[in-house]
Amino acid sequence: QVQLVESGGGLVEAGGSLRLTCTASQSTLGFHYTGWYRQAPGKQRELVAVMRPGGNIVYADSVKGRFTISRDAKSTVYLQMTSLMPEDTAVYYCTAYQDEMRNYWGRGTQVTVSS
Repeated sequence: QVQLVESGGGLVEAGGSLRLTCTASQSTLGFHYTGWYRQAPGKQRELVAVMRPGGNIVYADSVKGRFTISRDAKSTVYLQMTSLMPEDTAVYYCTAYQDEMRNYWGRGTQVTVSS
């Protein structure tokens, strides 16, 4: 069982920046993918950015050019968010997926962007 803990959320003005951090209790290196999803009030959870072994990265169109995902050798995953907009307001969840039986989620961190 892998525990994922997010941190770094908060309240920021439009145009500002935040960096989210996801710390894993065990190595997630080699997992099918690790990354970030988000869920805004009244909306479904959506992909923000995920990365696969070998450096393959997928970003949602809405965040391309503004958000950057990265990770270190200890399986900590980061999401650098810049030029934040009110529509980025959501709970951001860290995820690590290996297969249907090993699909892990954190509890989320709130990001609120004021206009």
